[in-house]
Amino acid sequence: MRRLIEFPCAGERLLATLDEAPGQTGLLIVSGGNEVRSGAHRGMALLAARLAAAGVPVFRFDRRGVGDSSGENRGFLSAAHDIAAAAATFTAETGVHRLVAFGNCDAATALTLFGHCAGIDRLILANPWVIEDDDALPPAAAIRARYANKLQSPREWLRLATGGVNLRKLASGLRKISQASPPREDTLAARLIGALEGWGARATILLAAGDATAIAFRDATKAVTLAAPIEKHDSPSHSFARDGDGDWLFDRIIAAI
Repeated sequence: MRRLIEFPCAGERLLATLDEAPGQTGLLIVSGGNEVRSGAHRGMALLAARLAAAGVPVFRFDRRGVGDSSGENRGFLSAAHDIAAAAATFTAETGVHRLVAFGNCDAATALTLFGHCAGIDRLILANPWVIEDDDALPPAAAIRARYANKLQSPREWLRLATGGVNLRKLASGLRKISQASPPREDTLAARLIGALEGWGARATILLAAGDATAIAFRDATKAVTLAAPIEKHDSPSHSFARDGDGDWLFDRIIAAI
């Protein structure tokens, strides 16, 4: 059974959807970016229904200022109270004994940073967000990976020779690669890595191999050894929306639970 729930958070009212099931381990889904709780292409709503049918209760919510929830949207780095309130409401409404949380993109980063304070026991983190650039270009690591693949293709060399390549866009990408700065201790990536160390093997990381955000995460963590297992799926879809992606994601979440 699926029902709507309203609950308080820092003086505001948040809206959530609970897919009920008899299991004692519940899955809290935190939406990434400014997505509403149904997710891109209704992906999170469909995932929740499938998990509930398998016996896993699932709780999804809109954080402050997003979707049906009141308040000001201050971004994922201000979501600590929202996640804690959602986790407490989920537990109170269902009586689940164990909380697992899933988030994609900046929701994965928010869960890593704030999940301990919310009483969450285990994390499933998809394509964690480590990017701080505010331009419209992909992260430098993703640009490098894309160019490396293109240089192996004779067709791309022919496109370049015949004027089929946007030279202005090419120059912008090369400029971003050349200007990429070495990692600093005060970056979002450094904060995320430090928080991941606290979770150890109680976090699982899922990466879409061709996604720019996932490529940036791999680049940011290449010099460290994480205790969290990393599983990669051969898909370019950030939201796991390609054929077969949903089955792969469902199987990994069930395994983690």
